Amino acid sequence: MPELKKLAILDDYQDVTLGLGPWDRLPGLEKTVFRDTITDQDALVRRLLPFDGILAMRERTPFTRALLERLPNLKLLLTTGERNRGIDAAACAERGVTFCGTSSFGSPTVEITWGLILSLARQLPSETASLRAGSWQIGLGSTLEGKTLGVVGLGKLGSKVAKVGQALGMKVIAWSQNLTEEKAAAEGATRVDKATLFAEADVVTLHVVLSERSRGIVGAAELAAMKPTAFLVNTSRGPLVDQPALIAALNEGRIAGAGLDVFDIEPLPSDHPILSARNTVLTPHLGYSTEENYRAYFAGAVEAIEAFNAGTPIRVIS
Repeated sequence: MPELKKLAILDDYQDVTLGLGPWDRLPGLEKTVFRDTITDQDALVRRLLPFDGILAMRERTPFTRALLERLPNLKLLLTTGERNRGIDAAACAERGVTFCGTSSFGSPTVEITWGLILSLARQLPSETASLRAGSWQIGLGSTLEGKTLGVVGLGKLGSKVAKVGQALGMKVIAWSQNLTEEKAAAEGATRVDKATLFAEADVVTLHVVLSERSRGIVGAAELAAMKPTAFLVNTSRGPLVDQPALIAALNEGRIAGAGLDVFDIEPLPSDHPILSARNTVLTPHLGYSTEENYRAYFAGAVEAIEAFNAGTPIRVIS
């Protein structure tokens, strides 16, 4: 198998990839870093056509069958992390493109989730702004102890979020399409149906994978069922939530607020209506963006390229 010659590194918004990975182990590889996201397919093809290797940062740039069919030079497609639902693995296999993942570090999305929850409950953004403006306390936050945390998706991340809630003295209820009472109980939670979760939770937090089954899993009906004092937090994927319905619920005061790290369009356009919605804490998809995680990603990418060059690919995704 010939060695990889030209690698495109995509969507490196912070321009950190080359500084955080052991790229000196690949002296013969030509590396080109792109810091922007291109959504126009023709422009994207023109950019990527010269490369036989591509490193994608999570799902920032989707690789559909139609796109892959227009990249005849592509031999190795890497994604940071262990999986990427924005890449058509079957199309890669059919076209002879090796599709590999990388290692990762810890569960940084859990930390962002609780950062958003605490910021909403204790009104940290508005209190910080008040202090900087020369004022002092302007409102009253909410204590989480004794409240109910509703976890949608009690998998790897959701179960860790639940454990923090328990440590803070919260009652934890959970729901997902596949969750059993036994699994919920093993994580210290109570399984309830979807309607009950949205009606009873003081904080609803989403931790399910985006798929056609889960797209729009939080819509107008779910938002209408929530308490007016409740918060919605989404650190999974933007399209899990009906954005227009959420914006309406926020602006009409039907829920107390939302903490969002993910959006229906990313990067978020400067005129997106969520930016002017009431009572929100918004972060630019920081869930996995930590130095430790990035170092693991890029070390894993170098390892995967070395293995590919040796004819023994590792962490192949099928």
